[in-house]
Amino acid sequence: RAEIANHAANKSWTLIDRSQLPRDRSLVRLIWVYKRKWSGALKARLCVQGCAQTHGVDYDQTFCATMRPTSLRAL
Repeated sequence: RAEIANHAANKSWTLIDRSQLPRDRSLVRLIWVYKRKWSGALKARLCVQGCAQTHGVDYDQTFCATMRPTSLRAL
């Protein structure tokens, strides 16, 4: 529930009715990924099935998590 509330607060998407979807477009499917942390806490992420997306049509930006050099030196 907190994950969905965060997406709503960040305006990650716009909810539309299927009738508003253009005929040449398709909906992007979402999947929930669950993970149990070492501490026993359960985490859930909402992910888009990337294989169903087309660059420039379904998305225009990508994100890749990278480590800062100062963090690497600390390890």
